[in-house]
Amino acid sequence: MNFGVPKEVRELENRVGLTPAGVHALAQAGHAVYVERGAGMGAGFSDENYRNVGATIVYAAEEAFGRADVVAKVTRLTSAEYKFLRVDQTILAFTHLAVASRDLLDALRARAITMIAYEMIQSDDGALPVLLPSSEIAGRIAPMIASEALSSTRGGRGILLSGVPGVPPAAVVIVGAGVIGMNAARAFLGLGAQVAVLDRDFAKLQRLDEMFPGRITTLIATAYNLNRFVEFADVLVGAVLVPGQRAPVLITREMVRRMRARAVIIDFSIDQGGCVETSRPTTHRDPTFIAEGVVHFCVPNLLARVARTASHAITNAALPFLLDIGASGADSAIRANNALARGVNVWHGKLINVEVAHALGVDVEGAI
Repeated sequence: MNFGVPKEVRELENRVGLTPAGVHALAQAGHAVYVERGAGMGAGFSDENYRNVGATIVYAAEEAFGRADVVAKVTRLTSAEYKFLRVDQTILAFTHLAVASRDLLDALRARAITMIAYEMIQSDDGALPVLLPSSEIAGRIAPMIASEALSSTRGGRGILLSGVPGVPPAAVVIVGAGVIGMNAARAFLGLGAQVAVLDRDFAKLQRLDEMFPGRITTLIATAYNLNRFVEFADVLVGAVLVPGQRAPVLITREMVRRMRARAVIIDFSIDQGGCVETSRPTTHRDPTFIAEGVVHFCVPNLLARVARTASHAITNAALPFLLDIGASGADSAIRANNALARGVNVWHGKLINVEVAHALGVDVEGAI
């Protein structure tokens, strides 16, 4: 089977859909892999690294897409890439179709594309195996982002996360106790911050309490508790995910207005629309803005900051599914693998995912 790895085209997106290690595994399994020139440079992988493991370097995105039966990307397709799609091709990427522009769905329909969303591949136990490592990384770099945004030179409160003797640490409030929230809590605690986590799932809060006994405050995410804790946060982390759907807005503008002046909001849910009413997408070039006196960091492709680690993590998690597709073809692999099937948003041009259809306000058009 032919796999394609185009260069990501979003601004400052340094990740790559497959690392040389992933290409080597596919090549060893007998598949051809076409990598666009410079696709891995942002993550520190040269064209020669790819050639040495069996890839063919091609010199335009049109060729990387055009030669491929299956395309492995990181972020969802941009409008500039639609013209490169082949009829009946399979695309895998972090798609977030529920919050994408309608023209993407139209392009997938027009070319009978099968689109598999990495963030929605889900095993029988409810785990999200491809999203998991990316969420772990996001949570672990949260303190780095918070420290920068809190800096007086960046318009923040000028607070050291850990505090010092005689000066209290920063108050960090995390909304969502999933993978991002748990890893963010661990990272902030490691730096000495005061951490509170809110979630609607009591079992998740119990796990956090067992992991960090006596070191973390956990609360059910009722409206009362959210209002109370958001007010004193120096750092508010939004880590809410509903697979396939727009993130619920849990933090209202009025709540943001009552926060401490120059506090920081990090909205990790922004790639699903954001869980804070005042959030809007930003870029790595201009990552923050101030609304209601609060600094907001809302970069959807956050992990481009640590592109090499993130690219390895994506490849490690996605490779078993890519190998399955290569071994039996996309249709057979999807029918045989429930986790992969749950990730299918569009099947030969037909929108089949119920959650995504509901989010877009359209009808499901078929089934696998």
